[in-house]
Amino acid sequence: MRLAVLETERCVGCQSCMFACARRQGGAGLSKSCLAVRSIGGMERGFTVIVCRACEDPPCSKVCPAQALERRAEGGVKLLMERCLGCGYCRDACLIGAIQWDEKINKPMICVHCGYCVRYCPHGVLGLKKREGKNARP
Repeated sequence: MRLAVLETERCVGCQSCMFACARRQGGAGLSKSCLAVRSIGGMERGFTVIVCRACEDPPCSKVCPAQALERRAEGGVKLLMERCLGCGYCRDACLIGAIQWDEKINKPMICVHCGYCVRYCPHGVLGLKKREGKNARP
C-alpha cells in the first residue's frame, strides 16, 4: 500500500494530516511532518499536499552516497538513519520536493506510507492505494 493524494481539490489547508504525522514521529507542531500542505493561492485557488509518491525507481536513492535510502518493494524508500550523512542530495533529487528536512538533526524526513495521516484528514484528500501496473505486488 502507498499513500496517495486522492482529491487534492478538496484540501482546505487545515494541516491536520501534518499534525498527525508529526505526532506519529514524536514531535509537536509541524516541523516533524513527513508531508506538507502548501498554498497555491489560498482559499481562492486552493492547496496542494506534497507527499512521497513512492516512485518505482526513486531518484533520491540513486544519489545517496551512503546508501541510506533503501528501496521498498511497494515503491519509494525507507531511510536508514544510521547511514545518513545529512548531505541533502536526496532532497535535491526529489522531483516533487516531497522530502522534508529535520533541521535539528540535519536529516531527511520521508513518508513511509503508514497511512496514519489519512485518519485525520476531514475531507478525504488522502488515502491508501494498492500499487497498480506491471510492478504491482499482490
